Amino acid sequence: MSSRLVGVGVGPGDPELVTVKGVNALRAAAVVVVPVMDTGERGRAEATVLHYVPAENVVRVVFALNERSDRARREAAWDAAGGRVAELLREHGSVAFATIGDPNVYSTFTYLAQTIAELVPGTAVETVPGITAMQDLAARSGAVLTEGTEPLTLVPVTAGTGVLKDALNGPGTVVAYKFGRQAGEVAEALRETGRIGDAVWGSALGLPEESIRPAGELDGAPLPYLSTLIAPARRDGGRGGKL
Repeated sequence: MSSRLVGVGVGPGDPELVTVKGVNALRAAAVVVVPVMDTGERGRAEATVLHYVPAENVVRVVFALNERSDRARREAAWDAAGGRVAELLREHGSVAFATIGDPNVYSTFTYLAQTIAELVPGTAVETVPGITAMQDLAARSGAVLTEGTEPLTLVPVTAGTGVLKDALNGPGTVVAYKFGRQAGEVAEALRETGRIGDAVWGSALGLPEESIRPAGELDGAPLPYLSTLIAPARRDGGRGGKL
């Protein structure tokens, strides 16, 4: 019987935003793997999973998620984590991997699935979509992501603020992920492109420390790494103007 690995998106932090299908997938798996930093603290994925799955069914696996400068060390951590998940698959047959947001959007699950394909050939790999931070921020702030024919551009600011500026100079709504450590540069890019007026940012969505503020209040101080920004499209045509 082939083993089965399921990547389950558990949303941006609010346990109520896990889908019914996601909860069912977590509970159906023999074990649920949650990624943790090498510093050991409980992450959002683990905290969310524990609302639905008994702690004895949860296995913490270290992915050096806070390592961004040493690629060799980061990849070694991924390989070690993949090896641990491979052991769990051989032992239990069915493993769910919980990831914040969606498993197909900037998720550690992508790397894990590639490793498992090599270590445990024949493993069936599936994903259960999750609600993303941009959807949650849009709902909590009242920002509209897209209308009519508008495009939507998602940019990880870890790729550089130049990529963000190019997107802001284009049409449609721009969403920036992981911009907290470059908040000052992001604010400057918004001002230079005339997009700061309607922009909003948020962090720790759905958690007690949640913060949602207008981007115009950005003062250059560093923000939490996983902060999300929405710069809505310029909408000058009135209601339905872009249909």
